[in-house]
Amino acid sequence: MFSHVTVGSNDLERAGQFYDAVLAPLGMRRRIVEPDGGPEALCWIGARPFPRFYVYAPFDREPASAGNGAMVAFIAPSQEAVDLAHAAGLANEGSDEGAPGLREHYAPDYYGAYLRDPDGNKVHIVHRPALLE
Repeated sequence: MFSHVTVGSNDLERAGQFYDAVLAPLGMRRRIVEPDGGPEALCWIGARPFPRFYVYAPFDREPASAGNGAMVAFIAPSQEAVDLAHAAGLANEGSDEGAPGLREHYAPDYYGAYLRDPDGNKVHIVHRPALLE
């Protein structure tokens, strides 16, 4: 298991609006990030305190950029949550990288969607009933 996942942003306000909208249908909520001397950050958690998802201004103060081949994937509780998260992302400055639908080439029950956040980070929302049992 991992502690947290982090992506960079050049506009935390815009990133916050995007991820608030995308992560709400997945049962995640924003939590306060106490200043620790590092760059400004946003954080979301689910029902447990870990794992966490962070969006940071880069520590080196250089512009944030999306990693080639990097992607963050979030588990959705239902197909409807995938649809809602994808639509919310598009309505909040995200771009489509793959509409919601079955992806049977991964698994018979694999339902997912792909987005890019406003900074170009790739985001995947997936529902797999077999994994939630």
